[in-house]
Amino acid sequence: MGNIFTTLIVQPFYNALILLVDFLTADLGIAIIVLTILFRFVLFPLSKSQIKTQLKMKQVQKPLRDLKEKYGKQPEVMAKEMMKLYKDNEIKPFSGILLLFIQLPLLFGFYYVFINTGLPEINFNLLYSFIPVPENLSTMFLGFVDVTEKSVVLAMMVAVTQYFQAKLLLPATDEDDKDRKLSPTEEIMKGLQTQMVYVMPIVIMFISYFFGAIVALYLLTSNVFSIAQEMYIRKTLREPESKKIKELQTE
Repeated sequence: MGNIFTTLIVQPFYNALILLVDFLTADLGIAIIVLTILFRFVLFPLSKSQIKTQLKMKQVQKPLRDLKEKYGKQPEVMAKEMMKLYKDNEIKPFSGILLLFIQLPLLFGFYYVFINTGLPEINFNLLYSFIPVPENLSTMFLGFVDVTEKSVVLAMMVAVTQYFQAKLLLPATDEDDKDRKLSPTEEIMKGLQTQMVYVMPIVIMFISYFFGAIVALYLLTSNVFSIAQEMYIRKTLREPESKKIKELQTE
């Protein structure tokens, strides 16, 4: 299984990185940024579908809560009504699980390239025979940060971008729900969301620092891309809705 993972996922990513270093830039840091962006663009269709599902799920939180209050003691009826609600709003609640199973091996493989392939040394066991060995490979990102060392600055930047990314994923609070008493389950969910926003960035910051600048640079680029991607998808979802509202107002 390990050989299949290495051959199909790790090795292609590793060789793509070395190719970028050889033909595009001798700066390993810039090559990591470019490869991360290309990788995220490849995953964009899957991520877009997943984010759309998440955003639509946020929009039906209140109707879902109403269904639970109304049919809480009738599980079969509630399940039927929930599926009807999902269908009416074009939501596929289980699609995210499939997308996750597709993305996880790729994400692990990509991450593996930065922590277990011996960078910045060339790993000839992974290098394809037709990929040239770079004559120059600089580990000094933009001449300031050595990607083979730990970087407090990059780790803090990862934490900041992780915070904003988590804030974007928080469900919006309805005006009608501000004074409503939360159920025990909702209290737990709210606590978990708070941890995601405030605790996770700190955890990611320490990971980024102790694993070194090479991993921090990957996480930073990935976070920035995710924030831009989330904002873009939200904008594309809002535009059709705004257009419909304007059409209704002019009729």
